[in-house]
Amino acid sequence: MLNSFGKFCRKIRIDNNKLLYDMANQLGVSSAFLSKVENGKGKPPEEWRNILINEYNLNDGEIKELDKVMFEARNQKSIDMSTFRASDRDMMISFARAMESWDEDKKKELSNWLKRNQE
Repeated sequence: MLNSFGKFCRKIRIDNNKLLYDMANQLGVSSAFLSKVENGKGKPPEEWRNILINEYNLNDGEIKELDKVMFEARNQKSIDMSTFRASDRDMMISFARAMESWDEDKKKELSNWLKRNQE
């Protein structure tokens, strides 16, 4: 699933008529690695910040957005589900997608329930 960093990269690529391959070359990585990072399966290296700023002549607003999305991408938590049964993986992914639309009250209710039922 494309994350905020991925959306940002895609937008500046399209705005500059570049392909994923082109941006990957500018960043010194493979297209596969850039795609992995954009999809939240990897973290963007710090040095990408200056490369993106310089290669795409980002303005102050774009730099601020880049800093925000890079921070999010570099600090997101992930869970290794490789040992989960396929049905459990599917359930966890469905749960995570559904949770994106929950309001804070619903999230707090679930958090309280989990705290009461942890043992």
